[in-house]
Amino acid sequence: MKILIINGVNLDMLGKRDAAVYGTDTLKELNKKIAAYARRRSIKTKFLQHSCEGVLAKIITHNTADALILNAGAYSHYSYALRDAIECCNKPVVEVHLTDITKREDFRKNRVFDGVVAACYFGKGINSYFDAIDFLSQNCKLD
Repeated sequence: MKILIINGVNLDMLGKRDAAVYGTDTLKELNKKIAAYARRRSIKTKFLQHSCEGVLAKIITHNTADALILNAGAYSHYSYALRDAIECCNKPVVEVHLTDITKREDFRKNRVFDGVVAACYFGKGINSYFDAIDFLSQNCKLD
């Protein structure tokens, strides 16, 4: 199985942005840990990060992965363009968030991807990504 892990807007600021909320790992460190976790499960990973909504939509709809894990950052709360891209990509997509979006600002409680993603994991830091990998490996048997 090949999983494309897409990190969106401001995820490149991990390690620099509010460590009390997002932790101290940089995106590069986070990706290294996620790749190691996936490798132990015989899953290949590729990582992409972009802050532009249109670029993210194109990545979602034009890739060769079997499944996607998406942390779209703030776009998760209002981007109907990304929702439409998820809906038409014809691959399982799991939404993830490092923080517990239900315990943050009101606008973060709105999940526009609900209904088009296969699952959503949040509030567990890097373990949200691990849960997404486990979900995909157990529910989407692809090679």
